[in-house]
This record gives sequence, structure tokens and C-alpha cells, in this order.
Amino acid sequence: MTLEALWFFIWGLLWAVYFITDGFDLGAGTLLPFLAKDESQKRMIYNAGGPLWDGNEVWLVTAGGVTFAAFPKAYAVMFSSFYTAFFLLLIALIIRGISFEFRSKADSAGHKKFCDTCHFVGSALVAILLGVAFANIFRGLPIENGVNQAGLFALLNPYGLCGGVLFLALFLTHGAIWLAIRTEGDLHDRAVKTAKILWPVLLVAAVAFLVYTWFETALFKNYTAHPALFIVPAIAVAALLASRLFVGRQHYWKAWFASAITIAATTFFAIIGLFPAMLPSTIDPQKNSITYIAAASTPLTLKVMLIVVVCLLPFVIGYQLWAYSLFSKKVESGDLIY
Repeated sequence: MTLEALWFFIWGLLWAVYFITDGFDLGAGTLLPFLAKDESQKRMIYNAGGPLWDGNEVWLVTAGGVTFAAFPKAYAVMFSSFYTAFFLLLIALIIRGISFEFRSKADSAGHKKFCDTCHFVGSALVAILLGVAFANIFRGLPIENGVNQAGLFALLNPYGLCGGVLFLALFLTHGAIWLAIRTEGDLHDRAVKTAKILWPVLLVAAVAFLVYTWFETALFKNYTAHPALFIVPAIAVAALLASRLFVGRQHYWKAWFASAITIAATTFFAIIGLFPAMLPSTIDPQKNSITYIAAASTPLTLKVMLIVVVCLLPFVIGYQLWAYSLFSKKVESGDLIY
């Protein structure tokens, strides 16, 4: 495997880790107004993800940083193509962060309601925007000479919106299972019921997106050329079925890990389908698509980055595992911070 191909794999892995880790608190935040019936339950939902959310978003920064350092040409085209969408994404992340930090300091019911609204809107908008952006990458952009010829509203095509629905359904289900793990009492029961209700919705969204992908994109080209690769979507399907089975058996941690595998396998289904392109073009794809080789930094840069990753990544993973272990128990009323 070449350095460029290895970093293409790492790039996809970082996005998968981000979707897994931040996905559950994005889902939980979107479920806030539907599951929490009183002030105590609202605080429980905040505290279910509160100690972890900013650590989870480190993976978003890392994925963006790797895109910039390892594939600068792809970074330039991607961030210029999605400038307005990414600006909205940043605003959503900011107002969501504000809701975490300021709600516990709110001195009136109106201020708390404002924070709750920011939390819901920020969480839902991030999930949808990520889905729309990546679905458009899968579909291909009208890139010519490194410039995207379309604007923001061109991203709001049916396939892009279908991607937004899929990401939202994935994160909502992931978040409902997380709340089943971290909460108790009436809120726990509603979280479990919600996970069961959301699962068939996710199944329909996934099947619809998969069928739409067959007709709308070239993602299946690598799979038909190398049928053994179909093991990746098969893993996603198996993990999705397992998550519902584990929820029914009240094995909520197992259900959460199965949901995480579903998200990871779904991400790699797309990454493998894209290869060797990072940003496929709909205008003369052979000439204008941004491939991982054309977008990559120099071999020396990739080698130095790989050394840094090998040395530092174990500490990051170890710290995050420690944090998850520390906050793996049920949220109790005496432990509420947010």
C-alpha cells in the first residue's frame, strides 16, 4: 500500500470515528424536546453527553486537519465548494456548544428554553448538513479545473437531501440507544421505545439511500469489479440487525457498539466506492475528478505526519477510552452538572 493510499484510508477512518462519537450526542440533542418531559430529564439528556461532546468533536477537527495536511488540493476544492454549507455547520456547532456551556448558568426559564432551542437546532442541523455534504460528494460535483461550478442550492438536490435524512436517522437511533444506556426511570423507558421506533425508519432510509445510490452515483463500480468488497455493506446490514436484536434483549451497550459498527461500515462503503477519487466530478470525470494521488502532499510530508500519528494517536485513544469508562454509568440526579 502506498503512503497516499494509506492516508486515504486514515482519512476515511477519522470521519467514521467522528460520526460514531459525535453522532450519539447529536442524536440525543435532537431528541431533547421529544423525550424530556421536565427540567430534571432535560438536564439528564445534557449530562448524558455533556462530559464527552467536546472531546468527540476533536475527531472532526482531526479529520479536517488531515484533509488539509495530507490532501491540500482536495481540502481547497472541498471547502470552497461547501463554503456556505460549512459556514452554517460552524454556526450550528457554535450554538450547540453555547447551549452546553451556558444552560446551567441560565437564571430564567426563558433563557433555558433558548439554550434548549439552540441545542436542538444545532444538533439536528449538523447531522443534516453532514449528510447533504457527503451525499453530494458521493454523487459528484460539477468540478472543472478545480472549481465547483454550482452554488449552495444545487446541493439541495433529492439525493443530497436523502443523505441528510439517512445521517439524521443514523444519529437519532445512535443517540436513543446512548440515552437508554445513560438514563434511568421514565426517561430510560422512552429512550428505549424511541430506539425501537426509529430502527425501522433507519432501515427504510438506508434501503432507499442504497437503491438511490445505485442509480445516482458510481459508488458501486468498485464493488461490481471486486465482489469480495460487498462484505463491507454486508457488515453494515448485519450490525444494523444486531442493534435491534440487542435493544430488544435489553443489552444496550452491545446495541450501541452494533450501531457504531453500522455507522463505520456505512462510511467505509462510501469511501471504498469513491476510491481512487476524493471528489468525483460530473464534468468529464476522468479529467476533472480530484483523486487521492493528485490531491496528496509530498511523500516527506506524509511520512512525517504518519510518524506523528503513530506516536500520538495511542494517547488520544487512551484518553478518550478513559473518559468513556469514567462516564459510562447511569446519570443520577446528584451528578447533574449541565
